[in-house]
Amino acid sequence: MSEHVTISPTEAADRLAIRELIEAYAHCADRRDAQGQMSLFTADTHFVVFMSANDPTPSQELHSREALAPVFAELNKYDATTHFIGQTTIITLTNDRGTGETYCLAHHVTVVGEQRRLMVASLRYRDTFVKMNGAWLFAERLLYVDWLEERALA
Repeated sequence: MSEHVTISPTEAADRLAIRELIEAYAHCADRRDAQGQMSLFTADTHFVVFMSANDPTPSQELHSREALAPVFAELNKYDATTHFIGQTTIITLTNDRGTGETYCLAHHVTVVGEQRRLMVASLRYRDTFVKMNGAWLFAERLLYVDWLEERALA
């Protein structure tokens, strides 16, 4: 078990703001708010997807906030999504920069005719955060898919 030390109110506020940033990303995804989701990233953001966490070759790599629009719009193909955010570990944190890792179970429901299907993805995000004008943003987000499961829904 790690040893806990007293942190400053500023550091506590920064840690909370970073957690709220991560939660806002999931909320925007589930509400299909691509513009809101994009606003959580720096203009020159780096976003990388690894569809297989064991493969070091990215499936997709983007280098700007605007490039994220089609990625987030892709969620519109699902009838519903629910992203459950698990633990977030802040690895490093300074006044204006941090790194961390977050676990997520993403549930994606598709409906074709009368058939409903569920795809569950176990995701990990390795993030670099920056504080700009008092707000924390994603400067880099690496998305790793650890596993996928698909099944019919009743």
